[in-house]
Amino acid sequence: MNFNNVTKIARIGVVIPCFKVCDHILDVINKIGPEVSSIYVVDDCCPDASGNFVEKNCKDERVRVIRNSENQGVGGAVIIGYQAAISEGIDIIVKVDGDGQMDPNLIPVFVAPIVAGEADYTKGNRFFDLEEIQAMPKVRLLGNAALSFMTKLSSGYWDLFDPTNGYTAIHGDVVQRLPFNKISRRYFFETDMLFRLNTLRALVVDIPMNAKYAGEVSNLKIKKIVGEFFIKNIRNFGKRIFYNYYLRDMSLASIELPLGLLMMSFGIMFGGYHWIDSVQRELTTPVGTVMLAAIPLILGLQFILAFLAYDIASMPRRILHSNISKTN
Repeated sequence: MNFNNVTKIARIGVVIPCFKVCDHILDVINKIGPEVSSIYVVDDCCPDASGNFVEKNCKDERVRVIRNSENQGVGGAVIIGYQAAISEGIDIIVKVDGDGQMDPNLIPVFVAPIVAGEADYTKGNRFFDLEEIQAMPKVRLLGNAALSFMTKLSSGYWDLFDPTNGYTAIHGDVVQRLPFNKISRRYFFETDMLFRLNTLRALVVDIPMNAKYAGEVSNLKIKKIVGEFFIKNIRNFGKRIFYNYYLRDMSLASIELPLGLLMMSFGIMFGGYHWIDSVQRELTTPVGTVMLAAIPLILGLQFILAFLAYDIASMPRRILHSNISKTN
């Protein structure tokens, strides 16, 4: 799709959550191209008064400053921006951070798949270019790899990576279906969004982008949030399995997962008990006992692998929203 035609097909809005970004926010706004019709700067009770700073120094008529009376976290600020954009009839909403780490020139790239009817939601992936990720701090690199695997399990989007990447675009129709009161408001926001989008069966696509670390300070500390994210991802995984395999529908996979877990658990506990007993008594474990532990363990693993194969094959493949390019 020709990026120059995007603005003729859809109204695009940009939400910029602001918290201690006065050093970069004006440059971010200045780089936003003419394809964007509205810019929502959300001052999330910033101690530096980012909203006042923008109003005083920015002359861009597309900018509207929204202030939160109390800090709601990045998720809360984005949701406020989403709601403002929807109330003004915006078709596609892009979220860009105000710290300068996201290139606004990529906005048409994020919007194009949605306009073309190839996605409901797009997100950045800084891991696509193997050469570029060498610039990423090693702790952040390893942390994001771990978070990505956990998010694949919890969200059901097995083909996505870099779940904490906040450079996103979403169709307005999809935004209106989101349960805002249930979505995490702070750093788990992007990951929780993927879980919520899967419950809607929305089509999500990764957009390759370069990592940018040029002195900007990120508020996200991987080492501090891995434990919290692990617990929340386990919770979302349980919810997703219940929603998709027992509440909405039932299939062979609905039987494979619990049966596989039960058989593996039995094999591990039974085999472990007899292994410890044989060591303490200095006796050789009978072949029959070994087989009684090994067979359920192997079959259970096969059932779980079969479930995962079904789960991967069941990812959303069709868009949820009305195709803009066909309706305009």
